[in-house]
Amino acid sequence: MGWWQVNADTLARGKFLVSPLAEAISSLQVLHHPGLPLSHPGERAWRDTHLPGFRARLADDPVTALLLGAALRPTWNADFITPTPLADGNSQTFEQELDRVRAAPADAVLDDLAVALGGPPPAVLHRTDLGERAAGMLEWVWQETVLPQWPRRRRVLEADIVARTTQLSRGGWAAALDDMRPGMRWLGGDRLQINTHDHPPREISGARLLFVPVSFPACWVSWEGRHRYAVTYPCTGALTEPSGPPAPHALAALLGPARSQILVLLDSPKSTTQLVALTGLALGSVGRHLKVLFDARLVHRRRAGRSVLYYRTETGDALVDSQLEMPA
Repeated sequence: MGWWQVNADTLARGKFLVSPLAEAISSLQVLHHPGLPLSHPGERAWRDTHLPGFRARLADDPVTALLLGAALRPTWNADFITPTPLADGNSQTFEQELDRVRAAPADAVLDDLAVALGGPPPAVLHRTDLGERAAGMLEWVWQETVLPQWPRRRRVLEADIVARTTQLSRGGWAAALDDMRPGMRWLGGDRLQINTHDHPPREISGARLLFVPVSFPACWVSWEGRHRYAVTYPCTGALTEPSGPPAPHALAALLGPARSQILVLLDSPKSTTQLVALTGLALGSVGRHLKVLFDARLVHRRRAGRSVLYYRTETGDALVDSQLEMPA
């Protein structure tokens, strides 16, 4: 199995961040590997909408098609196409992150492709513009398929970070890491299992450890030298359609239908904008209901990036769960 040796100081300095480039890479992987299992109809609809345009673009550019086939392998990505985010990655724009792919030295790109392929790249890929070609494809994926949804995607990625940090505060790193990505779990003894592949262990104590959520189940790890490592993992529900379970009748009678609906929806962190979209209520009305729930200590609030996210307290959880468990 692949595992990292991680000491307590490295975990304590761990940081969650949103990376626009990682989101574009995740989306590119879904388009490049259309057989990747997607759990929600919204994700499959996104793939089906954009797959024809992606295939048409590759048909017009066989060199880039071959490059992607060499760089995005089922169990290994070429390092140049998945650069490790900077520790201050939340302040990086997509264009700034993309420049790192575009500027990858030609020799380094070929070396990375050889590692991914397990042998020398095809002769047609021995050229100096591979970084530029990969960047061009990622830019197309970003502009055509991600950017129109980016405000909503970013809010949900930020909500996932709040949920993870809440898990961390309540149950420690084992609780926050065990279900982060398939094959990943805390083994104890300063050992973090990254996947189930037969890779040698890596000592990363003292490095900066970053956790980066993305919308799709395509996920990976990366590192830069021995000083910065990143785990990119699939968040929950980024492309799901607005929906939510109805509030139980007794809870609606206690709190009112709108306020109880909001409390039920806050099983995961959400912004006021998300709640407006989910409930159809006016922004001011949602704000007033949230204030009542906050004052009653049924919800917490926390800033994540540019958003303020609300989520249920333990008391709020207990109130909703008790009503959902009551016999009809």
